[in-house]
Amino acid sequence: MTETSTPPDSATPAYDFHTAEPQWQERWASSGVFDVPDVPPADRPKYYVLEMFPYPSGQLHMGHVRNYTLGDVVARYKRARGFSVLHPMGWDAFGLPAENAARERGVHPGQWTMDNIAAMRTTLKRLGFSFNWDREIATCLPEYYGRQQKLFLDMLKGGLVERRESWVNWDPVDNTVLANEQVVDGRGWRSGALIEQKKLSQWFLKITKFAPQLLDGLSTLSRWPERVRTMQERWIGRSEGAKVRFGLHEPPAGFDTDLDSIEVFTTRPDTLFGMSFLAIAADHPLAAKVAAKNATAGEFIAECQRLGTSEEAIETAEKRGFDTGLRVSHPFMPDRSFPVWIANFVLMDYGTGAVFGCPCGDQRDLDFARKYNLPVTPVILPPGAEAGTFTMTDRACDGHGTLFNSGFLDGLDTEAAKKEAITRLEGMGIGQGVINWRLRDWGISRQRYWGCPIPVIHCTDCGAQPVPDDQLPVKLPDDVTFDRPGNPLEHHPTWKHVACPSCGKPALRETDTCDTFVDSSWYFARFTAPHAPTPTVPAAADGWLPVDQYIGGIEHAILHLLYARFFTRAMHETGHLHVDEPFSGLFTQGMVNHESYRDAQGNWLYPEEVERKADSAVRRDNGQPVTIGRVEKMSKSKRNTVAPVAIIERFGADTARWFVLSDSPPERDMEWTESGVAAAARFLQRLFRIVRTVAEQVPAGTACPTTLSRNADALRRATHRTIAAVTDALETFSVNVAVARLHELTSALAEAEKTAGEDGMAFARREAATTLALLCAPMVPHQAETMMAQLEPGGQPVVERTWPVAIADLLKANELTIAVQIMGKLRGTIEVAPDLPADRVIAMAEAEPNVARLLDGARIVKRIHVPGRIVNFVVAK
Repeated sequence: MTETSTPPDSATPAYDFHTAEPQWQERWASSGVFDVPDVPPADRPKYYVLEMFPYPSGQLHMGHVRNYTLGDVVARYKRARGFSVLHPMGWDAFGLPAENAARERGVHPGQWTMDNIAAMRTTLKRLGFSFNWDREIATCLPEYYGRQQKLFLDMLKGGLVERRESWVNWDPVDNTVLANEQVVDGRGWRSGALIEQKKLSQWFLKITKFAPQLLDGLSTLSRWPERVRTMQERWIGRSEGAKVRFGLHEPPAGFDTDLDSIEVFTTRPDTLFGMSFLAIAADHPLAAKVAAKNATAGEFIAECQRLGTSEEAIETAEKRGFDTGLRVSHPFMPDRSFPVWIANFVLMDYGTGAVFGCPCGDQRDLDFARKYNLPVTPVILPPGAEAGTFTMTDRACDGHGTLFNSGFLDGLDTEAAKKEAITRLEGMGIGQGVINWRLRDWGISRQRYWGCPIPVIHCTDCGAQPVPDDQLPVKLPDDVTFDRPGNPLEHHPTWKHVACPSCGKPALRETDTCDTFVDSSWYFARFTAPHAPTPTVPAAADGWLPVDQYIGGIEHAILHLLYARFFTRAMHETGHLHVDEPFSGLFTQGMVNHESYRDAQGNWLYPEEVERKADSAVRRDNGQPVTIGRVEKMSKSKRNTVAPVAIIERFGADTARWFVLSDSPPERDMEWTESGVAAAARFLQRLFRIVRTVAEQVPAGTACPTTLSRNADALRRATHRTIAAVTDALETFSVNVAVARLHELTSALAEAEKTAGEDGMAFARREAATTLALLCAPMVPHQAETMMAQLEPGGQPVVERTWPVAIADLLKANELTIAVQIMGKLRGTIEVAPDLPADRVIAMAEAEPNVARLLDGARIVKRIHVPGRIVNFVVAK
């Protein structure tokens, strides 16, 4: 990408964005036009628009630009519609990258983070976003995380926090616990290290308490994408089934266990007669007993623990097992027993950590049974199949059907069979119907420095004690070192040594810090009162929440959004909020993609290092050929990123904004191309020149005459149809449609210069030019202000003006195009008034020159008129 000061094909641009953009940004900032009161004013409706705040990595990418431009369009549009708009910005500022930077560069995480924030804030301001900068927050500052510690303590007091031992995913490189979702293919999502399983004491937030509410609440979120609600519904995972106890046979001599049965949760009690085996998790208590006697079992368990506990890891891994030699009795067939296996696909924290395997009704169980030559008994007869001829294939019958080979369940459909099986189990006292949830409690303990300290003190006499409120915030120490592996807080010589708040004896601070997802689970509420000494201020939170429009990537569809929904309910229960749902509207924008490039040595290249030709590319510095890769998501690892600063310098902020809005529907991925950006720049320059011409040729205050020429009337109608279309598009997040309509009105205004002297055209042109300035303001605010200043020197800036309203009468078509047919074949068209009588329409159709020529001498048998559409003449043959 060549560094120039002007866009291609515009050596003498009409619009000097280098000068205009900083001038308008300064004017907006000094006037405080985007500021809002602590509590929404009573005389205006409120609107809270929020984009997911960024991690301060040091540089914005074009995905950020797209996200924040969409939010800014909404904020500016709603402000023009009369709303009091809250549109804040902050920084998700804790996390491992800062610690890694500290280790690699010898800089304090706090300094690295704040330097990055400063750089990114500058870029955001250069893009002209209408943020409430007076409400800026950073989660790494004590005034934020200290209030978060208060929330934690209130949740602890309210029974929503507990500490217990749990198996965790341990990253041996980053030396910290990872959530299941942070384990990818058995490796840490940042370090790439093979994950190990450890049993540690962890702090948990009891999100499972709200599982029914979180599930039911999805039905109220009508302005959320359907696929996001579906993803959350599946993640919460309500399932009805049964808990069944399988009697454990007498173990071999020398095997020590106090278990006499193994409890299993199943969603398919109807398939119990198809049982082939029972499988337990690697960390099931019985598995530990087996490993104590069998070294091979211990090795297999260790292998399972390296796999990780995420469902992704479980589902994608090869299904493997270890036969323990133990057996269990069948609840409905006491004369039969089945083997107990340790299996790598069973999770201890789902259900009971044990499953019974029915190969007929579950594909995973069928694959496992085939692998280890275990019996497969068909018990579900698919619709249309015959019991006498049905045989199992390599596909399980995991749908509905009719039970057979199942004793007292024979002949029942699957739903009836489930109910009957549960009734029998309960009657026998060996099982019961239950509702199970896939959702697990949220383990928030992380063994790292750069995070919110968990405000707890451990005393050998008093146990875990909450830090008193008057000692908050528990601040991170500044004098830490990163020369040793592990958590610097654990190694600090003094920070963790404190007195017990209950007995006064020497005690130790909790050295784990919070998962950074905690920081982003309530920031939307903090924005309503960002400088308050309490986490929230009721009047402000009640006034502004919920967020009316939340915008962010689909990659946050489950964890962040689910945690935020949980936190809102927890804060409600502890008295900090009075709403249950944080975001009434959600929009998930698509990604920004770009080609990737590699040189002859296989090194990734930045786009600015490459000279792109028609169907090839070379390095700019040496002309060597470059391999063009596929178009994919911009990423630092492949260097297919474009820095917003470079685009602002070359084309201007408004061009970047216009391009990310115009290329495709905002919910879809878009490709960033230099030619596309250049085309956007050329259009904006053309728009400016067209409006400037009107400002120069048509005096301000030109009145609308009583008589308009046909062309002037058409331009007025195009203007008001554009107002209606753009308004509708912005209400429905179809921003690319709004951009397209603005292109059309621009072309119509340019064409109108040819008939500038006609009656009323002067007024129509100025009205169209003024409307363009107002309608494009949410997308290209700097240029809109500059155009309006030319149209009305010294007038009110666009940002303080109201949104234009379409005149209803001008939305109606003043003329209709009627097709004229002879014997059903199109022979011409006529333009008629909508209310013209039928006889007049038919007469005009008959007089149309081509039609008249073809009808000359013919006998018209019938004249057919379809109002507003066609006139058809039937002639004698």
